[in-house]
Amino acid sequence: MNASKPAPSSQSASSAQTTSRPMRSVTDVTSTATMKTVLSTIWAKAGGKYALIVIGAWLLVSALSFVWTPYSLLDTNGFNAWASPSAAHPLGTDGTGADVLSWLMAGSRTNLMIAVLTVVVAAAIGLLLVAAMVSRSGALASTSVVVADALISIPTVLIALILSVPFGASAAVVIAACGCAYGLNLARILRPSALLAARSAYVESALWSGASSVRVFFTHIVPNTLPVLCVQLSMSAGTSLLAEAGLTYLGVGVGAGVPSWGHSLATSVKFISIYPLTVLWPGLVVTMTVIALHLFGDALRDAIDPLTNPELREAA
Repeated sequence: MNASKPAPSSQSASSAQTTSRPMRSVTDVTSTATMKTVLSTIWAKAGGKYALIVIGAWLLVSALSFVWTPYSLLDTNGFNAWASPSAAHPLGTDGTGADVLSWLMAGSRTNLMIAVLTVVVAAAIGLLLVAAMVSRSGALASTSVVVADALISIPTVLIALILSVPFGASAAVVIAACGCAYGLNLARILRPSALLAARSAYVESALWSGASSVRVFFTHIVPNTLPVLCVQLSMSAGTSLLAEAGLTYLGVGVGAGVPSWGHSLATSVKFISIYPLTVLWPGLVVTMTVIALHLFGDALRDAIDPLTNPELREAA
């Protein structure tokens, strides 16, 4: 079948090679020099610096919470409930007399797991749908677009409620609901840039030369969507933290007794008018982290794009 196809002209092959050069510099982010250039570019911006500091602190606290917290999560004292910040309890205590700082530290690892796994699930679903949308099969491409348009209208909360019926409230429900919803949205946003790359000269040349569709997709099409992909995945990570807080408050998020920022908010929001500080700390942590994730996505998009980062072109 391939033998009957006319060979591409040298002019089109040359054009394909020229067009693909910038894309290789985008995808070659695994080299040490390129990684240093990307990180230094992110650090050079105020928003990127804030994002790296907050995300770095989040990772550090999450790792530390596995081996140490100021107090045990089971250490409660009903006579010391709703205590104000003090030397013994820097962020005060909650309604059971438990240390708020200890619960926030322990909750950081739960929310980190939810954010990371949500990004993985969303990326898998989104890229799978994008691959179908840019397929050479017209029926598959049109069907995948219709399916994505139909399912994207289902709210994340409704997906979580449906999943919680057979599986109960758990972090897995939050991850599955957010991953599915954000994956559908990711596919719709990536489709235009993926279609543009799929119809380009270098992709046509690669297919004519015998490269498999899977290889072409991951080596030529996906790299051209990286700037948009980084922004959307960082937004998915940030939004998953907000979704976890909301779903936990509704009773379909993390299970009872599992530390998370949403759990800290849900247990104290009822008393916000009486003890506002107990709501302030988890709310502040969630807000700062979500902002950091969004700023990180924007900074990473500009840092890995050779068109907006001349230092990356020099490093490549």
